[in-house]
Amino acid sequence: MEGARKHLGRLVRLIPDSPTSPETAAIKTFFNHRLTADSASAREEWLDIVEARHRLWSGIPSEKRELIRSFLNNINLEIVKRARPTSVFNFQSASVGNLFLTGARLFTGSFESAIYLLGAITGVPNNVNVIPAINSNFSHHISAGLEDGTVITGQNAISHPSAPSSSVGSSASTLPSYTQDQHDIVPDSALTHHHRKFSTELSAHDRIEDANLPGSLPTLRKQYITFLKTHTEALPSPISRIWYINPYGQEIRPAPNPKVLDSINAASCVIYSIGSLYTSILPCMILRGVGEAVRNGGGYGGPQFKILILNGSLDRETRAAGGYEFGARDFIAAIAKACKGSVGSAVGEDTDVEDEREFRNYVTHVIHLQGQGTPRVEKEELGVLGIETVKIYGRRDDGGEGMVYDGAALGQALEAIIGRRDDRPGRSRRNTLGVS
Repeated sequence: MEGARKHLGRLVRLIPDSPTSPETAAIKTFFNHRLTADSASAREEWLDIVEARHRLWSGIPSEKRELIRSFLNNINLEIVKRARPTSVFNFQSASVGNLFLTGARLFTGSFESAIYLLGAITGVPNNVNVIPAINSNFSHHISAGLEDGTVITGQNAISHPSAPSSSVGSSASTLPSYTQDQHDIVPDSALTHHHRKFSTELSAHDRIEDANLPGSLPTLRKQYITFLKTHTEALPSPISRIWYINPYGQEIRPAPNPKVLDSINAASCVIYSIGSLYTSILPCMILRGVGEAVRNGGGYGGPQFKILILNGSLDRETRAAGGYEFGARDFIAAIAKACKGSVGSAVGEDTDVEDEREFRNYVTHVIHLQGQGTPRVEKEELGVLGIETVKIYGRRDDGGEGMVYDGAALGQALEAIIGRRDDRPGRSRRNTLGVS
């Protein structure tokens, strides 16, 4: 439910806050709710929700309650149908909203339809569209290549591994071979030890009856239920690039949802929103043709404004061992590299942006905070490249590192930038696309 998780967060934030509407508040609380952290208690809580006995239903009118329940029952039926002695669904910390989206997707056969349904039930404004970057009923996974040659497989292992063993993958030179005869007598080495360990882990997972194809990478089958996004082990080397993989670890190049390209071509502004750079933003940009649409969508040089809202702190993806930390220029370089690589580079090819003046084709403005823990901003260097920087007010993040944006100040900064008139044909300054 990885795709569901990402879109749910955006949808819930779009639900209007209405102090005068208890129904809206109750629905928002319902879809934002997570089951308890104890698996047995979580299963009991889930059954209370499905059977309409849970306190969360208070304040939700009966017609919406029964509509929501129908899709929750649909996913519950699928869970029960797939249950095996070796594979039982773990409800620990499961999101009710994610379960609803999955149930709606299974019923309609379309993830877009599931998103539309949730938006309609929750009252998301009609002028706001949440578009999945890939409109598919199948899971899509990514791998990250570090500058030292290490490859990390799976979004969770890249961003917030739940165990040290999954924090770092195998290097490119020691990826497991699926054709090697395991009975060959070869000198014992780190490579053969890795092959044996991988083969043992793969066999153990293949004995489990679940929805994964036989032979799928074990790391993609692991449940990442308990993790902390803070205090994770630093990467041994900075991330060089990311790519999509199939269940067997081979690189693929998926096509984007056509609506994504249409939206970029019609937009006067693209906003790279706050979020994880390599596991949230760039997976959207490396899809075929997306980077070219940002650079030259509609034949007018792309959207006039391409705004990066710089994160208020660094995370595991934007720092590495030895004190290496990303600055604004590194964020922009990563975005430009991903966009350029989406145009048509061969699978496995690492595409660099040789001329930094090309950065402005993908980012024209950077909005940022200043304070302890925030990424550095190379204002003068970016100015030479034609990229404007806008510093705004923020506050300390009490629950973690860095700073947090003030919503009003951020809105004013965006309005000040986007409010500049765009006279190019077919452009509307109110047509804004956010990428996150």
